[in-house]
Amino acid sequence: MPIGVFDSGIGGLTVLKSLAMHFPQENFLYIGDTARLPYGSKSPETIRKYSEQIMNFLAAQGVKALIIACNSASSQVSEHEWNSIPLYNVIGPGAIAAAKATVSQKVGVLGTRATIQSGSYQRAIQLQNPKIQVFSQACPLFVPLAEEGWIDDPLTNLIVYRYVQPIIAADVDTLVLGCTHYPLLKQSIVKAVGQNVQLIDCGQSVSAMIEADLRSGRIPRSTAKKGKIQVWCTDLSSQFARMAETTLDPLQIDELCICNL
Repeated sequence: MPIGVFDSGIGGLTVLKSLAMHFPQENFLYIGDTARLPYGSKSPETIRKYSEQIMNFLAAQGVKALIIACNSASSQVSEHEWNSIPLYNVIGPGAIAAAKATVSQKVGVLGTRATIQSGSYQRAIQLQNPKIQVFSQACPLFVPLAEEGWIDDPLTNLIVYRYVQPIIAADVDTLVLGCTHYPLLKQSIVKAVGQNVQLIDCGQSVSAMIEADLRSGRIPRSTAKKGKIQVWCTDLSSQFARMAETTLDPLQIDELCICNL
């Protein structure tokens, strides 16, 4: 039984990589909804509808856990189970990690318009500690840059710097990468905010939560020596294939194909 992971495109592969590195014996089935990306510019109702379609599809494949590796989708899905399958999103773990990391009690959040407008991170972080000040910034151009593969490009550096100016001005000491595409732009983000700001990568935070539930038995452990990685998408292009291989390196993709939801 695989662990199901989904996102609008390649961004969730950063979460998949973290999971597969932590749990090499587990099988993973990833869905990238590339035919309908980006999610971050769509209405809450549309994001919820797309998420339900993918979760139902993954449930039909027999997954033992569902991970929403998309912050925009996570902001619209609050359940902890789906069809009796354990369900995880990236906002809760990221908020917990940010609240633990900050010393100055000032946390920045970068995300899509949908994620920022939902207020999900601010609520989740202040639930951990109401004294924390949260400074949010929507960065709608980050996903297209990541999908295009402009990972360390002069233009990317300029756009990142333009977006993070309000965050820098707020003097935060912790910055949540509130979209799973954003770790792909980490080099440019570090250049903009400096080495003293701690970046929170939600993929690593989700892995810690999955480990706890594997230990408790909420998710049954795989008995295989080595797991398999399947990457399916709703529109398979050569660009997606190239970026998938680059993002997951050194992990190997066992199956890369198109699927119909």
